[in-house]
Amino acid sequence: MAYALLFLRVVVGLTLFAHGAQKLFGWWEGPGQAGTRGWLHSMGFRLPAVMALLVGLGEGSGLLFALGLVTPLAALVMATAMVVAIGSVHLPKGWWLSKGGYEYNLVLWAVAVAVAGTGPGRFSIDRAIGWDDNISGVWWGVGALALSLLTGLFILTALRKQPAPQEAA
Repeated sequence: MAYALLFLRVVVGLTLFAHGAQKLFGWWEGPGQAGTRGWLHSMGFRLPAVMALLVGLGEGSGLLFALGLVTPLAALVMATAMVVAIGSVHLPKGWWLSKGGYEYNLVLWAVAVAVAGTGPGRFSIDRAIGWDDNISGVWWGVGALALSLLTGLFILTALRKQPAPQEAA
């Protein structure tokens, strides 16, 4: 099980970290902060500069997840980023990723929540420094699930402008 958790953490964590690095630094043909700021502004997010940084850091937390360092916190931040991504971009496009849907984001959210509940496993920095016994278990998973949904919904409602009502034709 320890090798399986390590494999899962590293693949999912580094994948999400790469998405965050695209938004933070423009690596791997990413938009960087300026492009991310413009994209968030176009979707109606308030404080797009702050949000661009938070989006990049949220996805960038995948590096902590991959390392198994403060794993439940990294999982919570990753899960929240996926809730916001689903709610702001992917939900209206349906299930299938091939049509821009949310299946991929939902899988990443589920992995983050599940690892918050199981803990990072034997091959993690949390284990090496003796934290894993204190920051893992079912209630950490439940907390990551609930807080990611609540925080994501807050971001989607309070930090996003409501579209102007359409006039009747």
